[in-house]
Formats: sequence, C-alpha cells, structure tokens
Amino acid sequence: MDRSAAARQRDVRLIVGAVGISALGDFLLWIPLTLHLQEMSDSGLAIAGLFLALWTPVVVLAPVAGLVVDRVEARAVLLVASLAQMVVAGGLVLALDSVAAILVLAALLGTGFAFAQPAEFSLVPVVAGGERLTEVNGLVETARYAGMTAGPLIGGVLAGFGGTEVAMLVNAATFGVVALAALVLTARRPPAVVPEGAEPDRARDGIAYLFRDRTLALAMSVVFVTLLFMTASVTAEVFFLKEDLDVSDAVYGLVFGAWTVGMIVGALVVARRVPRAALALGVLVATLVQGAGLGLPTAWLVVPFGAAMWFIGGVGHGTKNTLARTLIQERVPDRLHGRAFAAYNGMRNGAELFALACGGLLVSAIGGRSTLALAGAISVAVALAGLALYRRPVPSAEPELVR
Repeated sequence: MDRSAAARQRDVRLIVGAVGISALGDFLLWIPLTLHLQEMSDSGLAIAGLFLALWTPVVVLAPVAGLVVDRVEARAVLLVASLAQMVVAGGLVLALDSVAAILVLAALLGTGFAFAQPAEFSLVPVVAGGERLTEVNGLVETARYAGMTAGPLIGGVLAGFGGTEVAMLVNAATFGVVALAALVLTARRPPAVVPEGAEPDRARDGIAYLFRDRTLALAMSVVFVTLLFMTASVTAEVFFLKEDLDVSDAVYGLVFGAWTVGMIVGALVVARRVPRAALALGVLVATLVQGAGLGLPTAWLVVPFGAAMWFIGGVGHGTKNTLARTLIQERVPDRLHGRAFAAYNGMRNGAELFALACGGLLVSAIGGRSTLALAGAISVAVALAGLALYRRPVPSAEPELVR
C-alpha cells in the first residue's frame, strides 16, 4: 500500500512512541512489584520468580510468537497483544495480596511481550518505507533507552507516593497507549507469502536464518557471546563504583548516566553514519568499543576517566544495537522478520538471564572490579576474533538473499 511522505512520518512517530511507552511500562512495572514482593514475602525466591515469569516466555515462546507475527498482519498482533497486556496489568491491582497470583499474571504479561516485541520491530521497515532504515532504528532505540531510564524512576515515585495499586494502573495505561498507537497506524505488514517451490514456513526458521548467512551469523555470534559477559557486569557495577572508586550517591548517578547518554549518541548520531555495506563491520567495531569502555575504567581508578570511558562504551552499545537490528532487516527476507526478531529477542533474554545469575556469583568470588575487567577483556577478545574472521576471504559465494 502506497503511503504519502506525511503518513510515513506520522507512522514513524507512532512506532517510535509506542516502543518508548512500551519500554517505560515494562520498567515501571518492575520497581513497584519488586518492592511489594520484598515487603510482603521477604523472599529472594519470590523476586527471582518475578523476573523469571516476565522474561522466560520471551525465550520459550520465541519460535511460536515469531511465526504468528509472520502469518498474521503485524499491526493486528501488536494491537491484540497490547490490549491483552492492559487487561492483565489491570488485574494485578486485584491480585497484590497473593504471591502466586502475581507470578501467574506476570507470566501472562511476559507472554504478551513475546508477541508484541517482534510485531513492533517487524513493522519498522514498513514504517520506514525502505528508506532511512538505520535512522529510524536509531530513533526506536533511543525511545527504548528513554523508556528504560524513565520507567524505574516513575515506578519508584508512584510506589512511594501512590502505592503499588496506582503504579499498576499507570502501567496498564501504558499498554492502552501502545494499543491506541497500533490502532491509528496506517502502515500494514500483511501475512507472509511463501514463494512458490519453497519449503513450508516453520517456527524455527527465524533462528535458522540468523545463522544461515555467514555475515549475519558472525555478527550475531559476537553479539550474543559478548552479551553473556556484558550483562554479568550489571551486578558488578555498583560494587566497583561504590567500593573501588568510592563515589558518592550523586556521583554514582552521574557516572552511571554517562553510559546511557553514550547509548543515545551512538543510536542517534553514530549509527546513521555507517554505510549499509558496512553494517556487519560496524556491529563488530561497536562491540569492541563497548567492551573497551566497560573494562578500561578498572585499569585506572580515576572517576573522570571512568565516566569518559563509560560514555564511550555507551556510544558503542547504542551503535551496536541499532546496526544489529538494521542488519537483520537488511539480510533476512521480509517474510521472516517476525521470526527473526522473536529469535533475536529470545536469545538476548536467555543470555541476560544466564549472565545476571553468573554475575552475582562472579562478584562474590572475585569482586566487582575484577568482574568488570574480565567482562570487558573477554568482550574485546571476542570482537577482535570476529573482526579477524570478517576479514578472511569467503571460501564460496554466500547464498543469495531472497527479499
């Protein structure tokens, strides 16, 4: 369906806003529910169960969710998933006196995430109209970072002043806003049509295609392996900043915020300057920069140096995320975008769950500074290995990518 430039620009604003509000709602939910569960149950297992309930469906349901997004009009999937999440989030208000009920409803919200996220990101190329794809992905990533940053702050304020019930109602409202954005979106991604003579669609085609193409497989492998170590650093950062750098709470916030600011600069400014022919190379270089920015502050315990390195690491992080999404959209056939992004999100969430658990063990065993140094060094080594493989000649022609 042909759309005017004005309609495309309006749709860009809608999808960017929907991703930002969606991220805000996700992160707004966590703080009030975590505080509520801690106060009600005083159980670390209950809090761990909350995060498992929210994240596990994205991993387990990735193949099925991606297939649904490809077989059904994607905007409709986003609309239905968001409305369902709004109802479930509203139901949490009535279930706050039961740990079991909270975990069940959290799992249902996670199920909604499993379908809504690939629907959102499969719509991005359609909304962009085949032009400015990296730029639009940069806007989407920036909106996601803004939501991730604002969500915990708003959630904490609401939990402190209005109670958990008010926070849950606001969270439900964010899903309603996303559903409204989906309703008025003019872009459509119709169900995929299998080319004549091709094999029937399979749920596992998304992850299979991510690793079928040599260039994409190399970039995805580096991203996922380094993610295991990057995410392990989350637990270590607070110990490193408070114990090794001995910063105040105010300075802690400023230094930690340098990474987020860098991510925005990477997504909005750096990524759009990478040529389409160099997307995979850009992912590898950005991953190298991210790892160096994470690990180098442990070598020289000076706060301004650490803040500068974290800003640079954040630039690499934002650039990598934006280019990785664009690379998938460019090299995976359109009809597989739902499954490809569901697989990508599932693998990321799985890696992050594993890494967060291992990060706590590493900090206990070797301390925050050593954990950060190890995470940065391994990420740099993996990125360098990826760059070396990228520059090696291809033994035979890669399979033609059918759009």
